[in-house]
Amino acid sequence: MASLDTGALELGALDAISRLDSPMQRLDPRAKLLATTAFLVTVVSWGRYEIVGLLPLAAFPLFLCAAGRVPLGFVARKLLIAAPFVLVLGAFNPIFDTAPREIAAGIAIPGGWISYLSIVLRFALTVAAAIALVAVTGMNPVCSAAERLGAPRIFVAQLALLYRYLFVLAAQTQRMQRAAALRAPGRRRPSIALFGSLVGHLLLRTLDRAQRIHLAMRCRGFQGQMPLLRPMRFGLADAAFVACWVAFVAAVRFFDLPALLGRLALGSWG
Repeated sequence: MASLDTGALELGALDAISRLDSPMQRLDPRAKLLATTAFLVTVVSWGRYEIVGLLPLAAFPLFLCAAGRVPLGFVARKLLIAAPFVLVLGAFNPIFDTAPREIAAGIAIPGGWISYLSIVLRFALTVAAAIALVAVTGMNPVCSAAERLGAPRIFVAQLALLYRYLFVLAAQTQRMQRAAALRAPGRRRPSIALFGSLVGHLLLRTLDRAQRIHLAMRCRGFQGQMPLLRPMRFGLADAAFVACWVAFVAAVRFFDLPALLGRLALGSWG
């Protein structure tokens, strides 16, 4: 039960951080979404054995977190929750890709291990950037920005409602788990039969609650768009933000920044 409580609180923490008053939070959501999209496209455009070239891209999610006052520990916990799926999925690479690849003079390892590390690094970069984007912007502004930039309205509405209904589902699950614990004190986990019954009742209650919430939203004038606390205004600061980060990710993609920085550090430029 404690884990469910913690999960619900951390979902609400994303919205709380997005309401902070800082230059990053005040940027237009479209600017942050465009910069993040350029970042994601750059990350997935590298070859499957690339590791070193991806490292400079970590600057983007770190900048969002630092400028938006997003705790790095909070982002790390979210990464750990999703990490097992990627770790298991990529674990087959070393089995099927055993061709050696040279990583340094005279040192070669199976290519599957390199592609495995590359997958894990891409996962960390993309998920950290997505979490940071939602934390410094808020889910509703991100959805509104996506719609203004041409995303299908039905897709945006479903994404916004899915995020919002996570809170309803978490609260309903907490109540049912608390009721089961009070009826069977001392039992840490429900039996399989009780678990199946709980899941069935959770589905029925969630459908009923979702219908009532939808009717309440329609009564309040909901027409498929969530209201925003801050109106969107795309100014010079927003354009500069997008231009700087697009230029940065393009430089990382088309120039070997790690090698250039290494030459500068060793004083062997040219």
